Amino acid sequence: MITGLHHVNILVPPGTLPHATLFYGTTLALTSTPVPAAQTHSLAWFNIASSGQQLHVAFGRDPEDFTPTARKARRHPCFRVGGVEELAGLQKRIWEHYRRGGEGAPSECDEPGGESSGDKGGEYPTRFFARDFAGNRLEFSL
Repeated sequence: MITGLHHVNILVPPGTLPHATLFYGTTLALTSTPVPAAQTHSLAWFNIASSGQQLHVAFGRDPEDFTPTARKARRHPCFRVGGVEELAGLQKRIWEHYRRGGEGAPSECDEPGGESSGDKGGEYPTRFFARDFAGNRLEFSL
């Protein structure tokens, strides 16, 4: 069902996108790719070769974002799922485990058929979010 990583999102301090672009785009030679129009001054996205995988760079909002124990939503992996039906099935399984509770149960999950808890807009693929038992935010996308 999960076919790979779509992207990993990392944080940088506000105002440092030029530094991130220099490091990830020039030093690491990742290819810059367009971000949602409304977020051109707060995000940078980079393609990782021709793998279909990306690195997303976003501003941290609080000093706490940069502590080793930060549980903010902005740092997260996004898992690529094979298709719409597989994505819906995976969301249903995670939701059911969340509702059932118990060992290893997710601490949060977007409800199937409900609205995604992520940013909205045409640039974003079909997706949903959950948090694992330890509070790590996980994104699942086509």
